[in-house]
Amino acid sequence: MTSTESTVHVVDDDASFLRATARLLRASGFTVKTFAAAADFLAAHGEESAGCVVADLHMPEMNGLGLQAELARRGNPLPVLFLSGAGDIPSTVRAMREGAEDFLEKRAEKEELVEAVKRALSRDALERNHRCRKRALRARFATLSGREMEVLGHVVRGQLNKQIADRLGIHERTVKLHRTAITTKLGVPSVAELTLLAQEAEAFPVSPQTFP
Repeated sequence: MTSTESTVHVVDDDASFLRATARLLRASGFTVKTFAAAADFLAAHGEESAGCVVADLHMPEMNGLGLQAELARRGNPLPVLFLSGAGDIPSTVRAMREGAEDFLEKRAEKEELVEAVKRALSRDALERNHRCRKRALRARFATLSGREMEVLGHVVRGQLNKQIADRLGIHERTVKLHRTAITTKLGVPSVAELTLLAQEAEAFPVSPQTFP
């Protein structure tokens, strides 16, 4: 098994239910790992782990909501599907608001659980691809110098070379050279494409349109 294989990580302090859920999911064709506590899962969870988490809501020390919150703070937040024998409306609302894939009772039908897991795995694949693309884009932007990033910020605002030169106190020809370097390094020729790329990579801490 590779670290990037999609795995259903089942987290539950009830040993018998943990075994039963793992057996059901394996019989349905999923790769499964089991953990008796949230801390055990988090200790094993790496940046390249793929899949989803099926977690009990009520567990000692760290409950399911705490696990969900900790995952959200990490660079690889897997989708979470909650199973609970004693759910309540506030917990359900909080879990869904924080992005839970689903919230099922432990006595839910097998088909309902399997479909929820399939959705969670599909979501993870899409989000993982998005994060990979964003990292690749940010690596491209990291090749730009500080001055080139300054120039780019004004370019995507739609400013002309002369305006940028006046703003930065440099020669207009220098702005042209920086723009050539930017388009060469990023591999996109037009302002529209540069703007879209910068937005997708979140290259600026705020939208360039808010620059003074």
